[in-house]
Amino acid sequence: MTSSEIDAIRARLAATPRPVDLAARRARLDGLCAGYALPDDVRVEAVDAGGVPAEWTTTPEAVPGRVLLFLHGGGYVSGSLASHRTMVARAGREAGTRTLALAYRLAPEHPFPAALEDALAGYRFLLDSGVAPARIALAGESAGGGLALAVALSLRAAGQPLPGCLWCSSPWTDLTLTGASLADKAAVDPLLSRAYLAEVAAAYLAGTDPRGPLVSPLWGDLSGLPPLLIQVGSAETLLDDSVSLARAAGAADVAVTLEIWPHMIHAWHLFHPELAEGRRALASMGRFVRSVLAGEGGGP
Repeated sequence: MTSSEIDAIRARLAATPRPVDLAARRARLDGLCAGYALPDDVRVEAVDAGGVPAEWTTTPEAVPGRVLLFLHGGGYVSGSLASHRTMVARAGREAGTRTLALAYRLAPEHPFPAALEDALAGYRFLLDSGVAPARIALAGESAGGGLALAVALSLRAAGQPLPGCLWCSSPWTDLTLTGASLADKAAVDPLLSRAYLAEVAAAYLAGTDPRGPLVSPLWGDLSGLPPLLIQVGSAETLLDDSVSLARAAGAADVAVTLEIWPHMIHAWHLFHPELAEGRRALASMGRFVRSVLAGEGGGP
């Protein structure tokens, strides 16, 4: 990586600060990667995934029967199929899977547990379609990372089959906002601040206890979860959400890998077409997913 790559992205983000209006915020996130074209060999197909709007993405590298189920970021109030389409396609290529991205319902129109219900519906859609749970990689970025963990905790509590592995990218795991990095990294994170996170957390929670494990998985019992890969940038206010999650997962005997990428900002994978470290992080994720879904394990 050259510093000019991440510096250029920082400058672009600084030039387009987050608006106050919710509709404008959603449009801004959708537009962050609008200039990235999908490669010609990517096939995208709209699908109803158990009542949830979704997209299949397929590349020539996809191994039949393997699926990466992806839950986008956006603080539970924004993000869409469009905002993450290019990154999802690259993730599937690296992982050797088809991808199923879900357009789960958003707050404040649809607060908790709407997003969780939709994510569970998407997972059950895969099972009903004949995909073996051990061949599913359950993944999410930012709020989607916390949501992926909530799905796994819900499945475990219901005695239902768990996915083969979990990939959490810059996950938001603590809606109580206790991480020291919220202050320590405030000056270097161009995307997320404590004030913004408090605002969107209130919209999503709508009175729900922020320490509940299905909204803040960091505070839940993580035992029994499948192999977990956590990727986070060193320049994120949510850095401690990942570090604390790795500690809690390890203490619960989960096979967990924590990657802290120097100088990277929140959700840097989104910018992979112009950011070498985004491509490298996705390649690292791909190696992890391929290994686990091939039955080679994710632990020691």
